[in-house]
Amino acid sequence: MKKVTVLALAALITAASCKNTNSDSAETSEAEEVAVAEGHVYAADLQSSQVEWKAFHKGGFAPRWGTLKLSAGELTVTDDNITAGTFTIDFNSLIVDPASVTEKDKKAIDLQNHLKSADFFDAAQFPSGTFEVTSITDFDPARDKSVIEGANKVVSGNLTLKGNTINVTFPARIAVGDGTARVEARFTVDRTVWGLKFGVTDADPAEWGISKDFEVGVDLTAVAK
Repeated sequence: MKKVTVLALAALITAASCKNTNSDSAETSEAEEVAVAEGHVYAADLQSSQVEWKAFHKGGFAPRWGTLKLSAGELTVTDDNITAGTFTIDFNSLIVDPASVTEKDKKAIDLQNHLKSADFFDAAQFPSGTFEVTSITDFDPARDKSVIEGANKVVSGNLTLKGNTINVTFPARIAVGDGTARVEARFTVDRTVWGLKFGVTDADPAEWGISKDFEVGVDLTAVAK
């Protein structure tokens, strides 16, 4: 009994020490009304803009990471403030960074194909996802916290994955000026709210070790048309 207790305690300590602290915890809720696009349109720079992702095994072990590209996107700007925006994420562009797969018996391409399969994003049936801004408010340092240095806004938007739409709220650093708008954010969400449930049941040993949380990094640049 003592041995079991010690092992359990060690596991809890290890899990706590591996908890991801490099991103903000996003809030999720039911889909909301999309912000009306009224203002100057800025087109997303599809070459420089990208979405980074990072996933973990339970306890924060063996992280995997990579990138996704946007296939379309635009922001609406009024008086140097972003008031609306919509973006399309290309899931066929998903890449697993080989540096994140260090085990000799595993290959990045195998994980890449698995993430595109029906177990996860199902890129064959749902080749794209969308993010539509519902609101952007000022970041209040006295109330809001963020790992993003210089965070100045709180962004809410409807994120659609595999046909399921959930509203996501997260801090961001937004800069608008000289015909360019840039949005930077890094947040963690629970993938199961979109129906991405592979790896969340203890009944299947093949699934047990995968965390429900995944990290999303946004680095978006848009240029005035």
